[in-house]
Amino acid sequence: MEMFSLRGKTAIVTGGNGGIGLAMASALGEAGAAIALIGRDMEKGEAAAAKLVAQGHDAAFFSADITVEHSVRTTVEAVGSRFGSVELLINNAGIAVRKRPEDYTLEEWHRVLDTNLTSAFLMSHAVYPFMCRSGGGKIVNIASIMARLAAPFTVAYSSSKGGLVQFTKALATAWAADNIQVNAILPGWVDTELTVSARQQVEGLHDTVMRRTPAKRWGSPDDFRGAAVFLCSPASDFVTGAQLLVDGGYSALA
Repeated sequence: MEMFSLRGKTAIVTGGNGGIGLAMASALGEAGAAIALIGRDMEKGEAAAAKLVAQGHDAAFFSADITVEHSVRTTVEAVGSRFGSVELLINNAGIAVRKRPEDYTLEEWHRVLDTNLTSAFLMSHAVYPFMCRSGGGKIVNIASIMARLAAPFTVAYSSSKGGLVQFTKALATAWAADNIQVNAILPGWVDTELTVSARQQVEGLHDTVMRRTPAKRWGSPDDFRGAAVFLCSPASDFVTGAQLLVDGGYSALA
């Protein structure tokens, strides 16, 4: 359907070299967008871009530290030079340090906040002029159900994702007049590299997720393909500042 077409658009996906990010990038490519993957791991990023190219998509990897302003600005300019424009941004990069708050170091706190929240500000700030020149754009921030819920080991992660939701809402109001829609996706428990370590570190996590999730399964990266295309396409032109839960009903039981 034409309302879901992304032909002629360029999308940046941070942390798009695997898991949810790569699944969303592939879906945007299928909808017609050119894809710029941004991350720090050159080998993994180039392999992911090659996979997208093999699928028939126009894609490239750009190495950057998205917590550093100069690195972000230089890289976004390179993306604009390579593809000619930037209309879509998915802020997907994220990390977690699972510890009780009294065991946290300040360095760990800053590392989680900078990667999960500050990077979204830096990326959004850098793409804003490109989107204005294109007559509008779409920003999708990948938050978490931990923006609404919490656990003893998520003090920094929950803080960063809660901040990302508020950032989404504030940015949506600020840039609505520029025809830029800003929304958030809140994943539940998804089977990725990040949650493999969570299951190793948090006793009983798998059983808890299975017991509480009405869908009776963990999510998969492919569960986010449709949500990403919808929020990046003309189909969502009057949707901004919203939070889309993709969690199999987990948070509905809160």
